Amino acid sequence: MAEQDDIMQEFLVETNEGLDQLDRDLVALEQDPGSPAIVAQIFRTMHTIKGSSGFLSLDKLGRVAHLAESLLTLLRDGRRDADEAVTTALLASADAIRSIVAHVEHDGNEGDDDHAAVLEALSRLVEGGPRGGGKTDPAGEPAPAREPQSGATNGGANTLRVDVGLLDTLMNLVGELVLARNQILQVSGQLGDTSLVGTCQRLNLVTSELQEGVMKTRMQAIGTVWTKFPRVVRDLAVSCGKQVRLEMDGHATELDKTILESVKDPLVHAIRNAVDHGIEPPGPRRDAGKPAEGTLRLRAWHEGGQVNIEVSDDGRGIDPAAVRRKAIASGLLTAERAAAMTERDLVQMIMMPGFSTAERVTSVSGRGVGMDVVKTNIERIGGTLEVHSVIGEGTTLRIRIPLTLAIIPALIVTSAGDRFAIPQVNLLELVRLEHPAQGIEHIDGAPVHRLRGDLLPLVHLDELLGQRTVTDPDATTETNIVVLQADGQQFGLVVTSILDTEEIVVKPLSKQLQGLQAFAGAAIMGDGRVALILDVPGLARSSGLLGEGRQRRAGAVDAAAGPEAATASWLLVRLGGGRRVAIDLAAVARLEEQRADQVERADGREVLQYRGQIMPLVCLDARLEGRRAAAATPAGEDSEPLQVVVVRDRAGRTAGLSVHRILDIFDEPVATLARTSSPLLRGAAALQGRVTDVLDVEAVVCAELGAVAQGEHR
Repeated sequence: MAEQDDIMQEFLVETNEGLDQLDRDLVALEQDPGSPAIVAQIFRTMHTIKGSSGFLSLDKLGRVAHLAESLLTLLRDGRRDADEAVTTALLASADAIRSIVAHVEHDGNEGDDDHAAVLEALSRLVEGGPRGGGKTDPAGEPAPAREPQSGATNGGANTLRVDVGLLDTLMNLVGELVLARNQILQVSGQLGDTSLVGTCQRLNLVTSELQEGVMKTRMQAIGTVWTKFPRVVRDLAVSCGKQVRLEMDGHATELDKTILESVKDPLVHAIRNAVDHGIEPPGPRRDAGKPAEGTLRLRAWHEGGQVNIEVSDDGRGIDPAAVRRKAIASGLLTAERAAAMTERDLVQMIMMPGFSTAERVTSVSGRGVGMDVVKTNIERIGGTLEVHSVIGEGTTLRIRIPLTLAIIPALIVTSAGDRFAIPQVNLLELVRLEHPAQGIEHIDGAPVHRLRGDLLPLVHLDELLGQRTVTDPDATTETNIVVLQADGQQFGLVVTSILDTEEIVVKPLSKQLQGLQAFAGAAIMGDGRVALILDVPGLARSSGLLGEGRQRRAGAVDAAAGPEAATASWLLVRLGGGRRVAIDLAAVARLEEQRADQVERADGREVLQYRGQIMPLVCLDARLEGRRAAAATPAGEDSEPLQVVVVRDRAGRTAGLSVHRILDIFDEPVATLARTSSPLLRGAAALQGRVTDVLDVEAVVCAELGAVAQGEHR
């Protein structure tokens, strides 16, 4: 009995895989009806399903598969064309088989539906016979396949089916092993025993390799989900009266099975929106100068420890004006607030719950449910969602998701005596303010910090969580800011102290705590204490940085950060005679030290070989004094190295500025510039309490290389 159950389970798994392949091949056959290779592949799949159904006494499934196989025999032998009626009937037979298999899997029987309509359609096409007449007996066995079966009989010898529950158990055990390793490493570091440290290092290495190996067993190619999409796109295009070609790139991109299952529904929603809203019908596409057939592209690739997925179309794009009108009409926005929103923010409105641009409700869309589901599900697994659209050219939806959720790298911080973990996927940088009173300002009652010229909203973690102020042994007199990003919004999280980065095992919260949007889970640290994992998007929403609060704070920040108050980043250098010159850091490509004997001459000028190109070397002292002389270049390898600032103008041309000394990089606003006589200077300003010349990089590069085009300079 157990053996029979195992055979049935194996049949269900293989049949579901075969049906996914069948959907994809039938859609491909519809696009290339004369391909014998595709017909042969479909025939082999259907023949396997029919044979297994007979062995397991699944009569209904066998009747559908047998008639479909008979029709495929006519196609394979070239006695019938794969026209629209044939592919539609074969797709219907695949749906019927899928329905029967689902009943067998859940109820143990084939269900009550006799699938008479599918059987009748198949019989009519089979009995229609060859193109030259004649008749094929639907009850007769098809002719043996003339092509060999794909793959050798032992092709699966190197693979083994493992129950997902067993993999989950192994993953949990590895998680516990990682916790034990962290605890042992912490204890060994405190004891200082050299022999114990060596053993712990070996344990650390083995545990890391075991963790990596078990995580690989859970990884699946995204192509296993994509196999269903050709059929989805084909059916949607037919129902919407459109012509759509699906292109997929990156089938082999792997991610954790749990995340793969979570991302399946969001991708289906995105595809439905692209076909229904994005791609136009053939007539309007021709009128716009586009091909009648629209293109829908799916791309997936690894980048920076994450998986990127793009869903893009070449349709009409999203009209921000139409979104504005619809949002006002739906009462989601006031006219004043809608008028103040940027086009980018308006495009993001399509992900608001209840928002839809569809004029009427159909079976595909129009209920205001779709993109908000995509956004919510993606953020639930720690991902982000971005929408980019150009009117008349199309829309691109980019999803970034982590590779796995089980074990993640995190930054450990403290606040009011408690420890918290911040997923590194949301982390941008760390900032420490030595003098907090000078680094934090308040705009409309909200704290901000000027970070490289941009105003960064600040959120105090202890205030947000309502923690009591206690004495933290790890606390310092400085202010520590963790710069985070959520939904395209950057903000600074003020914490008491920053401890270290660590790989943590994610544990789910109990039901009583799952409603708290500030936390995404918990982790057991090396000393056995529990640290809560912060939900960065949830923190941003709680502090008013996302949604309506984001608009209010953005308006206050924009009002405060006028052009006069803009902070610039400067590179400070010293020339001869103690002269100080400030260079806009945005124009600086690199700081170099070059030996004097590396300077060469070309066309009477001094040059350097820089990254495969010949770069002019400008003696800034001589240039500012109006002399044509280049930098002093005494011969000999023992000469003091030259300090060179590599700058780049707006046209992308580079030049090296030879200076006496590179002093500092700092941020400081410049409200006014005093005029100077040199055309190579923007003026003079009081920077760091001293009068400093401000260099015009564009003028220097143009003077050395000449303007590329009329009007380029300034």
